[in-house]
Amino acid sequence: MDPEVISNFLAEQRENAPEDLQQSFLTIEDYWDRKLWHQLTDVLMEYFNTSASASQRLPLFQHFILTFAEKINQLKFVSLGLLAATQCSDDQERLSFLTDLTIKVNKPASQDAYVYALVSASEVKLRLRDLAGARKDLDTAETILDSFDSVETEVHAAFYRTNASYYQAKAEFGSYYKNALLYLACIDPKSLTLEDAQSRAYDLSIAALVSDSIYNFGELLLHPILDSLNNTQHSWLRDLLFAFNRGDLNAYNVLEVNLSKAPLLEEHKTFLWQKISLAALTEAVFRRPPHDRAMTFQTISQETKVQPNEIEILIMKALSLGLLKGTIDQVAEVARINWVQPKVLDMKQIDNMRLRLKDWDSSVNNLGNWIEGVGKDVWAA
Repeated sequence: MDPEVISNFLAEQRENAPEDLQQSFLTIEDYWDRKLWHQLTDVLMEYFNTSASASQRLPLFQHFILTFAEKINQLKFVSLGLLAATQCSDDQERLSFLTDLTIKVNKPASQDAYVYALVSASEVKLRLRDLAGARKDLDTAETILDSFDSVETEVHAAFYRTNASYYQAKAEFGSYYKNALLYLACIDPKSLTLEDAQSRAYDLSIAALVSDSIYNFGELLLHPILDSLNNTQHSWLRDLLFAFNRGDLNAYNVLEVNLSKAPLLEEHKTFLWQKISLAALTEAVFRRPPHDRAMTFQTISQETKVQPNEIEILIMKALSLGLLKGTIDQVAEVARINWVQPKVLDMKQIDNMRLRLKDWDSSVNNLGNWIEGVGKDVWAA
């Protein structure tokens, strides 16, 4: 493009910009004139991230940035494009814009930028309810990401966020839970607004509870995002997660009245009772020392509040899910458990561990004293 045309365009944009931002255009024109592409990219990124620049992002991108697109970092080029896309009039226009951007960076040397743009386009497709199209783009992006030795965190974050949104739309709670947590692992939780943090904590909590593949909430319970539910109308949800984690049937019975506040939980009420029963079973096993894990069906029934005739099914379910390992004596109605799945412990559970360690220490001392007493002559010799 003719340098004079660009110079006139920048002058026009400078006049339209807020007074406190007009100096930025002098810097932009200076860097462009001197072909300092790296510095130009940085000042454009800074300008585009200013809320007052919103109305100028699209014209700047289409009539200025595209003229030197191949000379700057392609990932930053896509970032500028995504900021410009926020000013499109609707999602259809936005999708067209992002599709063109995706095609432009689809080159062997800029596959990270291609993935970033592709994932952003799939996010728009999700909003337009084109789930099949979004899934196709996400699968392509995942294949490319798997081939990278390393990639910028923002690319992974965008992929996991959009992948989570897809699984949420499909009501695939286990996959949503996994991808949503991976997204949170890629970002600084403090970068989320309080409203966004509470929304994500709520959705993650619901997914963890209703998923038939998640029985260990450790990662979520330890994540600071869950604390955003404290002192809110959804604080009971956090308490419910901790009740499930420790298999606390009494706490569940108290909190059960809140299930009607969340349609998905109310819909899965029967399943939630089965899930808390499994949690109570694993907790009952965990509280026992390894040498005392042969439990009668009657004992399990008392601790889990499950009917005696359903205990065998409960144990088999726990074994099939990998929550426990052991054997069942159907004739004697005894379950012999030799392993229980590790999980995050609360302070009460940690205190129980402390008491068990003290008992173990005492047993070892008693054994040592007994050996010393019985074998005095041997030790003397």
